[in-house]
Amino acid sequence: MTPQTLQISVIVLAIIIFALLVWLFILDRRMKKLLAGKDAQSLEGTIVALGNDIRALEKFQSDTTSYLTNAEERIKRSIQGVETIRFNAFKGNGEGGNQSFAIALLSENGDGTVISSLYARDRVSVFAKPVKNFTSEFEMTEEEKNAVKNATRN
Repeated sequence: MTPQTLQISVIVLAIIIFALLVWLFILDRRMKKLLAGKDAQSLEGTIVALGNDIRALEKFQSDTTSYLTNAEERIKRSIQGVETIRFNAFKGNGEGGNQSFAIALLSENGDGTVISSLYARDRVSVFAKPVKNFTSEFEMTEEEKNAVKNATRN
């Protein structure tokens, strides 16, 4: 090996060593930034805590989803359509005025009840009919049918 090739080899090795030192310096700065005031143990603890938080959020999401599904089912069964129709039950002889009424109280599925009241001067009669799927097994008056129909629109 000639002195000139030896000199070139030393220069190349010096450049490589310098590049490695710069790279080591950059990695050291990055590591210090990553651990800023903390050690590797606390970083591991932080990662474990984040994993626990993610599992807790997933459980919360699952619980919330099942609660909302249950609430949606309860809401479908609750009264959502209400309609009152007032009418004169005794048009022929003028008794009663528009004091008689039919009230429909229905769920989203059309289940509920129709309450009717027939008013005359000397008496008041009250009737209740169950409603399933927007119809009743008992015969309904026109006013009751209108109350059910209008309650479904609400």
